[in-house]
Amino acid sequence: MPTNRKPWFYFLLIFGMLSAAGPVSGQALVPHTLQLDSAQLEQQGVSLAQEAAQLAQFQQYEVALSRARLATQLAPKNYQAWFLLGGLYLQTNEADKGIAALKQARSLKPDEPAILFAMGSAYFQQQKYSDAIASLQEGLKLKPNAPEALFDLGNAYYRLKKFPDAIAQYQKAVATDGKFWPAINNVGLIKYEQGDVEGAIKQWQAALAIEKDAAEPTLAIAAALYTKGDREQGLAMGEAAIRKDDRYADVEFLKYNLWGDRLLKDTQKLLETPRIKATLAQTQSQPDRTQSAP
Repeated sequence: MPTNRKPWFYFLLIFGMLSAAGPVSGQALVPHTLQLDSAQLEQQGVSLAQEAAQLAQFQQYEVALSRARLATQLAPKNYQAWFLLGGLYLQTNEADKGIAALKQARSLKPDEPAILFAMGSAYFQQQKYSDAIASLQEGLKLKPNAPEALFDLGNAYYRLKKFPDAIAQYQKAVATDGKFWPAINNVGLIKYEQGDVEGAIKQWQAALAIEKDAAEPTLAIAAALYTKGDREQGLAMGEAAIRKDDRYADVEFLKYNLWGDRLLKDTQKLLETPRIKATLAQTQSQPDRTQSAP
């Protein structure tokens, strides 16, 4: 599980919100007139938003976008439709349009924390970390025990190098959800950059105790061990990590997941070894290999 996600997580919530509106019947023909009343238009808009949400689940974002745009025209006072439209824009890397749609959703539903959380993730995506912090904090006032939002807040502090604040938010996320291993993992990233190698390894081991198949803490431990001089165990764990998810052999992917300069430097040494290169080549030659979505 990458530790810096796009904000699509929050838009998964929209599926439940839209279904809560109840089933929508097909549009009946109205005799003697072509004019639709506002209630019928609203109903049709909600129906289109439901279709867009379903298409988004299958990653058909462009088709979903056209339906979501029409949904907001037919049901302009339906905040879920604007919320979904914002998420689709962000998923297709149109952050400015996404944030504008989210602001419209918020004007219709100011007390919905998921909108503020999504805006925070969107600002993070734009590298506007202070704005991200402000939006996430505002959402957390409405819903304090939201581990994903606490995690995102920690990541924003991390990017600003406010490490104590970042760790505090990660710890809150874990206190809310004891199985939220990415937050534990990221505490390890900070500790490693601060020179606390043993402390970092303990964090990554704790993350693996929760999610034994997680590639990220596996590779981080591998790099730390290899750098410390435990070459054999480091190489073995490095091979295991690459077999789990070979995206972690890409330095840019590691940067996206908030790996710091010190850990990146040590990991590159591991990745450049003939043994790891051979494992990577073998893994990439398998046409039917599968990976988890970012």
